[in-house]
Amino acid sequence: MHQPSSLSGPRSPFQNIVLTGACGGLGQALARQLLTQGAVVALVGLNRPVLEALAASAPYRSAIYTPDVADPAAMQACAQEWVGRFGVPDLLIANAGVAGGFDTAQAGDLAVMRRMLEINVLGVATTFQPFLEAMRTQGRGSLVGVASLAGWRGMPGNGAYCASKGALIRYLESLRAELRGSGLRVHTVSPGYLRTPLTAGNQFVMPGLMEADDAARALLAAVARGREQIVLPRRMGWLARALGLLPAAWHDRILLGQPRKPRVGEAGATAIPGLPPRH
Repeated sequence: MHQPSSLSGPRSPFQNIVLTGACGGLGQALARQLLTQGAVVALVGLNRPVLEALAASAPYRSAIYTPDVADPAAMQACAQEWVGRFGVPDLLIANAGVAGGFDTAQAGDLAVMRRMLEINVLGVATTFQPFLEAMRTQGRGSLVGVASLAGWRGMPGNGAYCASKGALIRYLESLRAELRGSGLRVHTVSPGYLRTPLTAGNQFVMPGLMEADDAARALLAAVARGREQIVLPRRMGWLARALGLLPAAWHDRILLGQPRKPRVGEAGATAIPGLPPRH
């Protein structure tokens, strides 16, 4: 039984949350806000010291898990332990994700693409699956998948990431249709550029750059209101739709003029866990 603690913010409408990617910029912001609002939170990530620092603010309302989110057995074990301690969640936030540049001509980048698809797409399904039947029986709850505006259209040098987020958007669409009438909601979050470690190495213009705390606050408010499609910030969705009206050749020419996202091993690249060693 968890013990109550004093709160310094409004109480969360969700009381039992599983959050993956809790070590990242958006994940940490979400965790801090949810714990401050009195929720019980499963903190899932790979950086144990970061998770321990988050959990220290609410040790009786949190638990730490460090699985590979793409490993079904590991996620099943986490779910079983969590539900046994705290019960069935009413909010799942599949936020774990990785990003990196991609070059099809480079053989080593194929492993990068495979791993990115495993984490960004399969990792969402393996997060949802162990909880879904219990949540459906409960008859209420929200499942949130953090995609990206990069999934709306392919961008030069970013094919693996765009492909993974585009696939995630389609998966969430399918799941949303399957769960109509069940009492469960499926929310697709498409951030633009957030100030996080994933964007720290970008050398190109990032319009609408949003602070992680602001994005977390907007995300949770939109989920609480029942919005199924959430763009952060909202004006970036309008810009993306406007650019989508341009002829493809014009759109590509604009993007080709921008510096590319660093590939694994290049300066400014973010680490992708679980990659085989490069030779």
